Amino acid sequence: MSTATLQDSRLRIGPITLDVPVVLAPMAGITNTAFRRLCREYGAGLYVSEMITSRALVEKTPGSLRLIKHHESETPRSIQLYGVDPHTVRDAVRFLVDEDLADHIDLNFGCPVPKVTRKGGGSALPWKSDLFRAIVEQAVKAAGEIPLTVKMRKGIDDDHLTYLDAAKAAEDAGVAAIALHGRTASELYSGRADWGAIATLKEAITSVPVLGNGDIWSAEDAIRMVNETGCDGVVVGRGCLGRPWLFGDLAAAFRAEAGEITAEEARAALAKPPLGFVMQAMRRHTELLIEFFDGEEDRACRDIRKHVAWYFKGYAVGGDLRRSLAMVESLEQMDEIFATMDRTLPYPGEGAEGQRGRAGAAKRVGLPEGWLNSRSSDGMDFSELLEAERQGLGVDGG
Repeated sequence: MSTATLQDSRLRIGPITLDVPVVLAPMAGITNTAFRRLCREYGAGLYVSEMITSRALVEKTPGSLRLIKHHESETPRSIQLYGVDPHTVRDAVRFLVDEDLADHIDLNFGCPVPKVTRKGGGSALPWKSDLFRAIVEQAVKAAGEIPLTVKMRKGIDDDHLTYLDAAKAAEDAGVAAIALHGRTASELYSGRADWGAIATLKEAITSVPVLGNGDIWSAEDAIRMVNETGCDGVVVGRGCLGRPWLFGDLAAAFRAEAGEITAEEARAALAKPPLGFVMQAMRRHTELLIEFFDGEEDRACRDIRKHVAWYFKGYAVGGDLRRSLAMVESLEQMDEIFATMDRTLPYPGEGAEGQRGRAGAAKRVGLPEGWLNSRSSDGMDFSELLEAERQGLGVDGG
């Protein structure tokens, strides 16, 4: 496994320079503009939109147009697209560029969700190497001066790895960076991410940044990944659920690693929030959701419910209070519940750390019949792939 020492906390993706080498991973139903703005208030990096299907964007569906919204404070504006047809992806990228809606575009080839892979989409698609190459080449050309990146998994399973071939094709096509989740589609989020694969990819790809993804639950994990794999930056997903301040921890850790601040300063900056700090973050999140949903307070409160368990993970907050918070319909109700809670309750340490979100169990990947018989898409029924694009709505990017 590679070892590396960070010399500079900045990350360059094409013409974009990030103060720290940190990217927020797209997560369906999570990384809307409200959550991105919240994370940005605590730290630095690149904050990517929820995954948006290219077809929905080309058709200008109301849902897709809502998801590409950015607040004026968000810069650079980053959007992730999912697509299976080179021409549709090209047209979606062209729309974003022509309408000046994005400063960075990412393509997703990592989605492991069965309803997508069964049709040949997501993390199954790079197996068809000619189709993968065509999608990326068309997208890069349409993007022009806007940096375009790709995110992928190791492959379908351990017997059908695609990441090295796909990454090389993407590099040759002119992408600005490549992100790798160190799991196969069959693993979903189970077990431990294979950071060794990230190190292998970094050794193979020399002209653009390689970003590592998988099992980053703390700033220490992020630094360890960079040092062990040599990757140029990290992509953080489930680790920030209910912990938007993790981006502040990450910024301090990377700046200390690069010698820009002292280790003592970095340790002092690490968030060990008492309960009142967490309550304040959740309330701010809700305020931003109200703005995102155009003032619909009840809708915002319904949306924040899924975050309750993440925010209060490890804290001695009783089940009744958790259930009450998961039923609020207004900020006033939230404040009434918060008023009954002990804001001075200290940070619970390990109880609040570690894995968040569902890991799932490893399973056989559902694929179209005969999918693995050839790496070529010649003779393939594209109607199945187009169905995969429609099925891609509302799923995580992997």
